[in-house]
Amino acid sequence: MDHSLDRAAARLAWTRNSLGNPALALEPASSDASFRSYWRTHHDGRSWIVMDSPPAQEDPRPWLVIGERLAAAGLHVPAVYDKDLERGFLLIEDLGSRLYLPALSDATADALYGDAMNALLRMQSQVDHRDLPPFDRDLMMRGLEIMPEWFLGRHLGHQPDGVEQGVLEAAFEAIVRNVQEQPRCFVHRDYHSRNLLIVDRDNPGIIDFQGALSGPVTYDLASLLRDGYIAWPREKVEAWVEAYRQRLIEARVIDASIGRVQFLRWFDLTGLHRHVRVLGQFYRLWYRDGKPGYLADVPRVYHYVVSVARNYPELADFVALIERRAQGRDLTKVAQA
Repeated sequence: MDHSLDRAAARLAWTRNSLGNPALALEPASSDASFRSYWRTHHDGRSWIVMDSPPAQEDPRPWLVIGERLAAAGLHVPAVYDKDLERGFLLIEDLGSRLYLPALSDATADALYGDAMNALLRMQSQVDHRDLPPFDRDLMMRGLEIMPEWFLGRHLGHQPDGVEQGVLEAAFEAIVRNVQEQPRCFVHRDYHSRNLLIVDRDNPGIIDFQGALSGPVTYDLASLLRDGYIAWPREKVEAWVEAYRQRLIEARVIDASIGRVQFLRWFDLTGLHRHVRVLGQFYRLWYRDGKPGYLADVPRVYHYVVSVARNYPELADFVALIERRAQGRDLTKVAQA
């Protein structure tokens, strides 16, 4: 029995019943790096999205709970019109398909990022995070360790020796300590140009928030401004970061004693945590899950890792190790088994 066909039939029947229209069709809207998928249908002169979130693999309840919390703070997340949590079907608002990513340019970046940082400040200052899972040491270390396993080991075919293991551990310790120093707030966890949509009111539309945590104040800012899918000149990024630091102080999210240099270090090393993890994750998506679509973005993520780490002397050995092992290798081509 083909369970995917069963699932497709159940999804279509549920949608037709929910909207009271037996003639509806569904077309793919998007999918993400998980088991969740999104489908678009048209009814009554407008379009709707069906989120298919198989409960055994992707429980839809966290998405619902976090979405309600964000909506209550005035953030634009998809409204929910109907749901079947047992089967994992939700009928939700269609925020359209105008992702930030293709719309970002030198001409639009200030305005689009301005909207995104307005929303982020609201998220960080008005959305309760205290009962969310903590972005704790164990989670941080597990994220970092994806890189040696899947980038160094599986892709480059290199198992770090004892000395190199020590270098990795020292670098990971410095990164984790930096994260632990920061004030905690609501963390979306994937706040970047593929999860933000340009919408007519209360821009941006925000999606993919179900993994939210209580975590460091610079995490989402680093996801946004050091995006794995688009890069900006360092001086431009640092100007945005500094303007945001001042807004965080005004909103009393961080203390006025947190100066530019300290905040930038928080931002840099928190972004580095994300990029070290993603460097492993993009290869894991290929080698383990058969999803090659992320390989083209690896060079940008690799550049973030080495260029940011180079600015911090305690990470010099780490940069040297990464560069030594990657030298001369095409990072976008998969290794032969």
